Amino acid sequence: MSTLYNQDNIASIIQLNHYLTKKFLSMRISVLIISLIITITACRHNYSEILEINGLTMGTTYSIKIKTDNGYVDKKRIRSDIEDILSGINQSMSTYTKESELSIINFSKTSDWQSVSKDLFTIIDHANKISIKTEGAFDITIGPLVNLWGFGPDKVENKIPSDQIIESVKENTGFQKILLDKLNKKILKSNPNLYMDLSGIAKGFAVNKIALYLDKKGFKNYLIEIGGELMGKGRNKDKEIWQIGIENPNSNSDTIRHIVQLKNMAMATSGNYKKYFEKDGIRYSHTINPVTGKPIKHKLASVTVLDYSATNADALATAFMVLGPEKALLLANSLKIPIYLIIKNDEYFEEKYNDYFAPFIFN
Repeated sequence: MSTLYNQDNIASIIQLNHYLTKKFLSMRISVLIISLIITITACRHNYSEILEINGLTMGTTYSIKIKTDNGYVDKKRIRSDIEDILSGINQSMSTYTKESELSIINFSKTSDWQSVSKDLFTIIDHANKISIKTEGAFDITIGPLVNLWGFGPDKVENKIPSDQIIESVKENTGFQKILLDKLNKKILKSNPNLYMDLSGIAKGFAVNKIALYLDKKGFKNYLIEIGGELMGKGRNKDKEIWQIGIENPNSNSDTIRHIVQLKNMAMATSGNYKKYFEKDGIRYSHTINPVTGKPIKHKLASVTVLDYSATNADALATAFMVLGPEKALLLANSLKIPIYLIIKNDEYFEEKYNDYFAPFIFN
């Protein structure tokens, strides 16, 4: 039996053929487009790298690690902006640069009100608040005493000054002698010989300022370190919370005693067992007690502080180092500050930390 095809039948078959071909091609294209979108999306979600920026600042080193996700990052611009921030802080707060804003104020022998930059006013105001909290254990006017003992920028010989000389120098110290006009951002030295040294708080301030910059740029994962003062936010490229090692002082090598997790937290350490000089068999620490005008004598070798503010952590670590283990623990607990202490006992080092610090220890 044969099938007859007329012209109408043939035309219908051709149209059906064209329709099915177009439909098939359309489906293939759709599948390819969907596959491409899935691939691109997957790549975007999985792609991340660590941008590292390193350099020198404030007489020490700095290291910044930024996790970059999904999209173009102008690395040169970020590096340049960070260098500008650090350079600006140095030009404002350095005691090693005679042209810095702070040096000009230090060397001015006037008791008149002086206008200062916003950053310099902010850090001096913050320092005075920490001084009040710690009852003078933290004091940015301690510079002349630091220089007297040979630990300052003047590079004088390490020698033991007499009590008479110490008391004479102490007359030109005291954070209470700095007056602040918050409305007009001005300061006044009630003693024209007052000399301010921000080395115990400036690095923390710089960490905070860089963190604020990165936040404004939309970065959610980074680790900032300047001279041992740190701020960790978010996670690293392995999606883990940033982890920092605390050195074991009982070892001659750089072994780690504990690992601390920095989850949106700053960490500062002040140490006493590596910077000192010896005279006639007696060890003199670089940490000077503002009240006595002399190097500390207690057995606290190192203190580590955690806080949401790197400025706070930096200044408090210095203050706790002055206070010694017992007073430091008492004050830290009253302020609810996480604190970790290393105490030298004869031939070995002992560790202590409070309940606020314990949750941050990873191992």
